[in-house]
Amino acid sequence: MKWFAVFCALCVAICWGLYGPTLTNARAPNREWGPFKPYLFIGVAYLVIAIAGGALMMKFVFHDNFNYGGEYFPSMKWGFLAGCLGALGALGLTFALTKAGGKPAYVMPIVFGGAVTVNAIAAYFSLHAGESVNPLMWVGMVLVVIGICLTAGFTPHGHAPAKPATGDSHAAVTTDSGDDSHSESGLHPGNKS
Repeated sequence: MKWFAVFCALCVAICWGLYGPTLTNARAPNREWGPFKPYLFIGVAYLVIAIAGGALMMKFVFHDNFNYGGEYFPSMKWGFLAGCLGALGALGLTFALTKAGGKPAYVMPIVFGGAVTVNAIAAYFSLHAGESVNPLMWVGMVLVVIGICLTAGFTPHGHAPAKPATGDSHAAVTTDSGDDSHSESGLHPGNKS
């Protein structure tokens, strides 16, 4: 049955790996809307999928009840905390990829490589008396950091706008990338106003 857990984990990796590139498509091309306009619908998606998906799995797959009192209270408490951590992570990632100006090419490796490391550290601090850690875990954490650097450094970052020739302040700027960041006013080169 472990193969199914690995399959599910790979599905999560695909979904979360595509999260950053998908979110960058939610950016306004000319800043017609703020970076948190799409975040609201990230929340709606979380709400719909978590509630509908969770209820369906509880009812039809695990035949569970919907009682959250008494002995079931920890499921509500820890579930809510986990949801808060997930939502705060999505909030931070949304900010990193929008207002902070980050690119998925380096933000995503930092997020997910960092998550692996934090998970290992949390597991280390949850050890009970008599349990020990294989030293290869620390080697793995160092390799994750190296992997983050290599992945972020060598992932294609997209087409960079051409730079004007030095010494010529009136050099033409190519606009084939669709980036109008060379205009400080935000106006397109053809606009007169």
